[in-house]
Amino acid sequence: MPEEDLVELKFRLYDGSDVGPFQYSPTATVSMLKERIVSEWPKDKKIVPKSASDIKLINAGKILENGKTVAQCKAPFDDLPKSVITMHVVVQPSPTKARPEKKIEEEAPQRSFCSCTIM
Repeated sequence: MPEEDLVELKFRLYDGSDVGPFQYSPTATVSMLKERIVSEWPKDKKIVPKSASDIKLINAGKILENGKTVAQCKAPFDDLPKSVITMHVVVQPSPTKARPEKKIEEEAPQRSFCSCTIM
């Protein structure tokens, strides 16, 4: 594929640091981007995604769907020549990991304490 057809992307993390820029084909999917981000994630960060499903990508104020391609996610103003597109990365653990913790809390009996003092 000719180099001018490639799209240059960088990914802004929660602390303002960046991963990339990397060049991608316009046919690359959001899932592929997420896998690359997880593999290139800086080791010195406090928050680290365990898998690609823990990451949400945001471009032009929209959360990108895994099945979409880079070409479908580009905003119209990104058509400037040789521009680097910045996508924001949000790390959010999948809900299936958080549920067992909630069940433990729900199983604990709730006690209500009431006291009355008559003087």
